[in-house]
Amino acid sequence: MRSHLALCAALVIVFGALTSSAYAQDPNAARSLAATCFTCHGTDGISVGGVPPSLAGQDKKYLLQQMKDFKAGKRPATIMHQQAKGYSDEQLEQIAGYFAAVKPAATAPASRGGY
Repeated sequence: MRSHLALCAALVIVFGALTSSAYAQDPNAARSLAATCFTCHGTDGISVGGVPPSLAGQDKKYLLQQMKDFKAGKRPATIMHQQAKGYSDEQLEQIAGYFAAVKPAATAPASRGGY
């Protein structure tokens, strides 16, 4: 578990170190930023089993506010406050926009079983 958290933290640092101007020029920038979220929230923000919640198709303003609240420590969390602090507000807006644009799955993906 600690190695998983360390990996997530390292990914946040790496992505946070990249300049937002470089991301603004890359059409896949938002997905690249959001990829860190896929580990817990599922590929493209479509959660398996609903825990943690799916992000796909959520309202952009709502997602952005939640991430800003995590970043500011206003919303309790186990890891999200650490994740959110690794991004600029502009990057959080790009992430929120990415997930808002993803079409949620019609049904939840099947459980991964024994993986």
